[in-house]
Amino acid sequence: QVKIVESGGGLVQPGGSLTLSCTASGYPFSDFAMAWYRQAPGKERVEIATIGAIRDLQTYDESVKGRFTVSRDNAKNTAYLQMNNLEPEDTAVYLCHPRQTNVWGQGTQVSVSE
Repeated sequence: QVKIVESGGGLVQPGGSLTLSCTASGYPFSDFAMAWYRQAPGKERVEIATIGAIRDLQTYDESVKGRFTVSRDNAKNTAYLQMNNLEPEDTAVYLCHPRQTNVWGQGTQVSVSE
Protein backbone atom coordinates (compact mmCIF):
# COMPACT_ATOMS: atom_id res chain seq x y z
CA GLN A 1 0.00 0.00 0.00
CA VAL A 2 1.40 3.36 -1.02
CA LYS A 3 1.44 5.86 1.83
CA ILE A 4 2.63 9.43 2.36
CA VAL A 5 2.87 11.03 5.81
CA GLU A 6 3.78 14.68 6.34
CA SER A 7 4.92 15.96 9.73
CA GLY A 8 6.71 18.84 11.41
CA GLY A 9 4.12 21.57 11.16
CA GLY A 10 3.16 23.87 14.00
CA LEU A 11 2.75 27.42 15.19
CA VAL A 12 5.72 29.73 14.76
CA GLN A 13 6.31 33.46 15.05
CA PRO A 14 7.17 35.56 11.99
CA GLY A 15 10.83 35.18 11.17
CA GLY A 16 10.94 31.70 12.65
CA SER A 17 11.83 28.37 11.06
CA LEU A 18 10.33 24.93 10.66
CA THR A 19 11.41 21.73 8.94
CA LEU A 20 8.72 19.56 7.42
CA SER A 21 9.19 15.86 6.70
CA CYS A 22 7.49 13.67 4.13
CA THR A 23 7.91 9.94 4.69
CA ALA A 24 6.83 7.55 1.96
CA SER A 25 6.28 3.81 1.75
CA GLY A 26 4.95 1.24 -0.68
CA TYR A 27 6.73 2.42 -3.83
CA PRO A 28 10.33 2.94 -5.04
CA PHE A 29 10.89 6.35 -3.42
CA SER A 30 14.16 7.15 -5.18
CA ASP A 31 12.61 6.69 -8.64
CA PHE A 32 10.18 9.58 -8.33
CA ALA A 33 10.57 13.33 -8.05
CA MET A 34 8.81 14.86 -5.04
CA ALA A 35 6.79 18.05 -4.99
CA TRP A 36 5.73 20.16 -2.02
CA TYR A 37 2.42 22.00 -2.19
CA ARG A 38 0.55 24.28 0.16
CA GLN A 39 -3.07 25.27 0.44
CA ALA A 40 -4.15 28.31 2.40
CA PRO A 41 -7.74 28.67 3.65
CA GLY A 42 -10.07 29.52 0.78
CA LYS A 43 -7.31 29.29 -1.81
CA GLU A 44 -6.17 26.77 -4.40
CA ARG A 45 -3.40 24.28 -3.81
CA VAL A 46 -0.11 25.67 -5.10
CA GLU A 47 3.13 23.87 -5.90
CA ILE A 48 5.99 25.59 -4.08
CA ALA A 49 9.03 23.31 -4.44
CA THR A 50 10.20 20.18 -6.18
CA ILE A 51 13.21 17.91 -6.01
CA GLY A 52 14.11 15.56 -8.80
CA ALA A 53 14.69 11.85 -8.63
CA ILE A 54 17.96 12.20 -10.53
CA ARG A 55 20.68 14.64 -9.46
CA ASP A 56 18.25 16.15 -6.91
CA LEU A 57 17.46 19.11 -9.16
CA GLN A 58 15.37 21.65 -7.26
CA THR A 59 12.78 24.21 -8.33
CA TYR A 60 11.00 26.84 -6.24
CA ASP A 61 8.04 29.13 -6.56
CA GLU A 62 8.99 32.80 -6.39
CA SER A 63 7.04 33.18 -3.15
CA VAL A 64 9.46 30.89 -1.27
CA LYS A 65 12.69 31.17 -3.25
CA GLY A 66 15.61 32.03 -0.99
CA ARG A 67 13.71 31.11 2.18
CA PHE A 68 12.74 27.45 1.66
CA THR A 69 15.02 24.51 0.81
CA VAL A 70 13.86 21.10 -0.35
CA SER A 71 15.97 17.98 0.13
CA ARG A 72 15.62 14.22 0.24
CA ASP A 73 17.20 11.20 1.92
CA ASN A 74 16.48 8.19 -0.26
CA ALA A 75 17.87 5.80 2.37
CA LYS A 76 15.10 6.97 4.72
CA ASN A 77 12.38 7.32 2.05
CA THR A 78 11.94 10.87 3.29
CA ALA A 79 11.83 14.33 1.74
CA TYR A 80 12.24 17.54 3.72
CA LEU A 81 11.22 21.16 3.41
CA GLN A 82 13.36 23.55 5.45
CA MET A 83 11.46 26.81 5.89
CA ASN A 84 13.24 29.91 7.16
CA ASN A 85 12.18 33.51 7.74
CA LEU A 86 8.52 32.47 7.81
CA GLU A 87 5.85 35.06 7.14
CA PRO A 88 2.14 35.13 8.04
CA GLU A 89 1.42 34.57 4.33
CA ASP A 90 3.08 31.15 4.64
CA THR A 91 0.20 29.93 6.82
CA ALA A 92 -1.29 26.89 5.06
CA VAL A 93 -1.60 23.14 5.01
CA TYR A 94 1.58 21.72 3.46
CA LEU A 95 1.48 18.50 1.45
CA CYS A 96 3.98 16.43 -0.47
CA HIS A 97 3.22 14.54 -3.64
CA PRO A 98 5.34 12.07 -5.61
CA ARG A 99 5.30 13.24 -9.22
CA GLN A 100 3.55 11.01 -11.75
CA THR A 101 1.43 9.33 -9.08
CA ASN A 102 -1.99 9.97 -7.63
CA VAL A 103 -0.74 9.69 -4.06
CA TRP A 104 -1.29 12.45 -1.49
CA GLY A 105 -0.84 12.61 2.25
CA GLN A 106 -3.08 14.34 4.79
CA GLY A 107 -0.79 17.34 5.04
CA THR A 108 0.61 19.21 8.02
CA GLN A 109 -0.59 22.60 9.25
CA VAL A 110 1.84 25.51 9.41
CA SER A 111 0.65 28.66 11.14
CA VAL A 112 2.75 31.82 11.31
CA SER A 113 1.50 34.37 13.82
CA GLU A 114 2.61 36.56 16.70
